[in-house]
Amino acid sequence: MKKRDIIKLIQYHYDKDEIQFRATANDIARSFDENGDHQLAEYVMSFLSDVNTFVPQSVTFESQFVNAVDVGTSSLPLPTLIAEDIKGIINAVNHRVGINKFLFEGEPGTGKTESAKQVARLLNRSLYLVDFNQLIDSKMGQTAKNIAIVFNEINRMPNPSNAVILFDEIDAIALDRVNNNDIREMGRATSSMLKALDNVNSDVVIIATTNLYNKLDRAFRRRFDTVISFDRYSKSDLLEVAEVLLTNDLKSFKEAGRDTKLFRKILDTAKKLPNPGELKNIIKVALAFSDPSKPFDYLIRIYKDTHQVDQISMVDLKDEGFTVREIGVLTGTSKSQVARELRGTENE
Repeated sequence: MKKRDIIKLIQYHYDKDEIQFRATANDIARSFDENGDHQLAEYVMSFLSDVNTFVPQSVTFESQFVNAVDVGTSSLPLPTLIAEDIKGIINAVNHRVGINKFLFEGEPGTGKTESAKQVARLLNRSLYLVDFNQLIDSKMGQTAKNIAIVFNEINRMPNPSNAVILFDEIDAIALDRVNNNDIREMGRATSSMLKALDNVNSDVVIIATTNLYNKLDRAFRRRFDTVISFDRYSKSDLLEVAEVLLTNDLKSFKEAGRDTKLFRKILDTAKKLPNPGELKNIIKVALAFSDPSKPFDYLIRIYKDTHQVDQISMVDLKDEGFTVREIGVLTGTSKSQVARELRGTENE
């Protein structure tokens, strides 16, 4: 850890720049961990997951179609490119020049919904989710009417500058009107949405997410001030995310061992890493299913899951660059036994 990191932390906290504050704190925790100060590293990470830096103001606005969402205090680490875009949203909204509609697109599990929560936290706003299960109606023309009702409520809500409205998986009503099977009904719904977006109160922040960006109606895409792609995770980014997730989860599994270097090596040797949402589930399930009497059993499970194998081969581990000690951990055998097994395969 360097002195300038402490200065950065103070400055970012003063500026209420949570993205950079957390990124710098993560770097400090990683530095502690690399120097052997594992407990101190865990303390920093636990503080980040527990601290609630910004408390959203209460708006008190709910209806049949709109529900309040707890934004929480933690978020998935984001790649620099996406983090800068999120910071740009905060700047744009704070400038109050009418830029208030944002579309998050990307594969499932890339952090779109979690980032919407982060935007609400950083803006010190309450977050509200539009419930499509209630909004979409089988009756002819009713979905379009429900959309009109929702936006009428949004435009009449108290303290609009204190709210973020989230349309999660907007594909449900905004798919291409030409290619949709029920052209008339979904055409009405999409047209109603387009009109509503054109006339929404500019003090309200609108965020929509989609897994099917290329299939969205083009006119619908143009209604948003900017589109942010969440399909920009490099392998290095995913490794950083996974390490933060593991550090947070280990706090709940005191019997589990800690070997960050081996954990990263397991993921680094996988042919393709899953998106952060799936990574989060893989790590948590591996820890939950692990044998409490075997501190590194969860690493074996993570290897099998990410490498998509039922059995772990010593030869494969050696070819992937794992050391004798690491092979022993992942196969549950002693170093001497690993050495004998590997010598035996060489003599065959």
